[in-house]
Amino acid sequence: MKIYYDTESDYLEIVFGESTECDYVKIGPDAYKRVDVKTGKVKGYAIFNVKKSDSPLKAINISLPKGIID
Repeated sequence: MKIYYDTESDYLEIVFGESTECDYVKIGPDAYKRVDVKTGKVKGYAIFNVKKSDSPLKAINISLPKGIID
């Protein structure tokens, strides 16, 4: 798992496994999941405007795919 945060653009990205070609699917305000084009598996999440969000980061709930935390 890789976690990347860009302070200048206020962008947080969490990636599971190796990077693959993905589509972004909106799951909430400024929040997207990365879905592998070939397999349909969730490969990560992207969150824009993290600091500007009305909700604190600790309130962002996402379900991790099986095998990520095992």
